[in-house]
This record gives sequence, structure tokens and C-alpha cells, in this order.
Amino acid sequence: MSKKYEDYLDEKLKDDDYAMGYLAAALEDEDPGVFLLALQDVIRAKKIPITKIANDTGLNRPSLYRALSKEGNPTIRNIDKILRQFGYRFSVEKADAV
Repeated sequence: MSKKYEDYLDEKLKDDDYAMGYLAAALEDEDPGVFLLALQDVIRAKKIPITKIANDTGLNRPSLYRALSKEGNPTIRNIDKILRQFGYRFSVEKADAV
């Protein structure tokens, strides 16, 4: 990502509705790593220190960094704990007919 685009994205992601839509769109991708990268973007934009997230979720920093990497494989419980740092939560909705 170029710095200008990252700055633009960070500004947009400060808005909760935009950030939730961004995460929801990333979750639609077949590659779960896309969601994890989007979650990293939101963490960066919201300026929540990774140490605070680690402390609040009970994960150590190296485990948290690994879990959030594109190749990470975090549990739903850990993702939920991270999302709650922003006041978000997972939800389930009926999919459109295939």
C-alpha cells in the first residue's frame, strides 16, 4: 500500500460504519487471510496499541501478530475478543439464495 492510500484508508476506517463494512466485505472473500489483513488495517487506523489488544484478549503479542498475519489461523473466540476492542461483534445472517 502506498503511504497516501494508507493515510486515506486510515481516515475512512476511523468511522465505525465504514470500518464494519470494510471488515464485512473482507469476510466475503474466499481467502480468510483477506479478513485478517483488513482487521490489521482497522487496528492501525483506530490506533489501538497491539500491547493493549494483547493484554485485553489474554494473548501474548507474538501470538497475536501471528494470528493476524495473512497466514494466521486464529480461533473465532480470539477474533471475537479482538473485534470487541472496537465495540464490534460477529453476527450471522441469512445468505442470499445461491
